[in-house]
Amino acid sequence: MEKISVTGGKRLHGSITVGGMKNAALPILLGTILVGDKCVIENLPEISDIKAALDILSALGAKVKMIDRTTVEIDTAGVRPGTTPYELARSMRASYYVVGAELGRFGTSRAACPGGCDFGVRPIDQHIKGFEALGAKVEVVDGCINCVAPEGLTGSSIYMDIVSVGATINIMLAAVMAKGMTVIDNAAKEPHIVDVANFLNTCGADISGAGTDVIKIRGVEELHGVTYAIIPDMIEAGTFMMAAAATGSDLVIENVIPKHLESITAKLEEMGVEIEDYGDAVRVKAVTEPLRRINVKTMPYPGYPTDMNPQICVLLCLAQGTSILTEGVWDTRFKYVEELTRMGAVITVDGRKAVIEGGKPLKPAAVKCSDLRAGAAMVIAALATEGETVIDNIYHIERGYEHLVEKLRGVGADIKKIYVPEGSNTQRVI
Repeated sequence: MEKISVTGGKRLHGSITVGGMKNAALPILLGTILVGDKCVIENLPEISDIKAALDILSALGAKVKMIDRTTVEIDTAGVRPGTTPYELARSMRASYYVVGAELGRFGTSRAACPGGCDFGVRPIDQHIKGFEALGAKVEVVDGCINCVAPEGLTGSSIYMDIVSVGATINIMLAAVMAKGMTVIDNAAKEPHIVDVANFLNTCGADISGAGTDVIKIRGVEELHGVTYAIIPDMIEAGTFMMAAAATGSDLVIENVIPKHLESITAKLEEMGVEIEDYGDAVRVKAVTEPLRRINVKTMPYPGYPTDMNPQICVLLCLAQGTSILTEGVWDTRFKYVEELTRMGAVITVDGRKAVIEGGKPLKPAAVKCSDLRAGAAMVIAALATEGETVIDNIYHIERGYEHLVEKLRGVGADIKKIYVPEGSNTQRVI
């Protein structure tokens, strides 16, 4: 079994570089299905979810060629719709973008319902509502989504009942080559939605309003291949910002878009952390000891992101006084709290609200990752804790963070990946 071992209590120093945004790269990769031509996608993060997306494209009949570690050439001319292997689709949430892309290009799609992190019920009803408004007939049978548009797709006005990033992107993919105009009202506004729209527009689509709550898509007859670079990952950047604050460090985080980090920056500054904006980098300097208590509520962008909930919870455990962390997006985001309590955290969860009694020193322990971002929080907690913490279920971390161990080791962390044979007390460094 592969695990991460962290001997904490060390300050971080130097600079650390952020990779491409997972949540933009996945829909852009699967969105190449629409193009039917060669695309070169740059600044891809080296994570397991990207590998899964490329495996899906290969299984569908695309020609996939890695040019270097972060650049891929994809030729989707030979894609066969409806052939995504069940297990690949189940391996990640973003596999549902195959449906929007296939439906947009071929007028038909069949794929297994997606997997990914378990935050309770995550329905795809808004996706289906959008597809049906465009003229598709949709059935969910035996764990698979079956879509067909016998008369072709036609633009429509679609009001999102809830703000959904996945549904906004999926409807956008389906509507790019639909006849006429599609208007998505109450659309999500996250930076990765803008990045997907920019990619599609570079391919010849006609999309306006991405980044606002009204997106307009004028259907085009065809798209063409392009070379396109993914934006930096704001959640990876935010995670390193939290790590710097938790360890009382002075750290420069490079390859970022500071505008995307404003809600994270605001909360860190409220806790007494200094943030300097260098244009394409930020410097994080923890100057207040202990950190100040605050209240946080996660919200859709531009609010504080739900994907930064577990990471800031660690900081609230280290802060002096009582803080309240409210989850405004998912019903069961706080599954990770049990692991933090193993380390001595005092946290009471009531539904979507957690009350954190800060100022209690964390202790090293054997913990596990309950999901991707919770895994990052375990690493941050371990970095801030004197002694050795061993983290299990690290495949969650590797779904969304590239070379996390190597990056943190490069700025002074005592962290390593280890292999522990089942039922053995021995270990070796990987």
